[in-house]
Amino acid sequence: MPEKDRPGVIAPPPLIYLAAVGLGFALDALLPSGSVPDALRWILGPALVVAGVTLQATFIAAFVRAKTNVDPYKPTKAIVTSGPYRLTRNPGYLGFALTVAGIGLMTETLWTFAALALAVLVTDRGVIAREERYLERKFGEQYLSYKRGVRRWL
Repeated sequence: MPEKDRPGVIAPPPLIYLAAVGLGFALDALLPSGSVPDALRWILGPALVVAGVTLQATFIAAFVRAKTNVDPYKPTKAIVTSGPYRLTRNPGYLGFALTVAGIGLMTETLWTFAALALAVLVTDRGVIAREERYLERKFGEQYLSYKRGVRRWL
């Protein structure tokens, strides 16, 4: 049976990070954590959220300009190497991680950081690794060349 033209990710990435926020809040309810200094909570926290949302918006804009699908359950039509993709192969996932970290700081839900570590691991193995194998099969040397020149995260 021919392979489907999609990467076969284990879950939609936004849900992985939303689950991390939920898990962080649940753990904090069961095992309360410490407090966060006000400067971290009210300066760094919002800055991380803004940076994360900005990265997510720029990644979506780059996909729209390239006329390719954002949805990992649909075929990729092009390799995107412009905008934030010049610096990282995964600006959307980095944006999600920054946003979750900012939420954890602003809400003083420090268990969110443990859940975020799990979300990053799940994303790395269950999403990114599968997407990379798919892009290597689909685009060959064009993708491999890009992959050699740009880091996975930062």
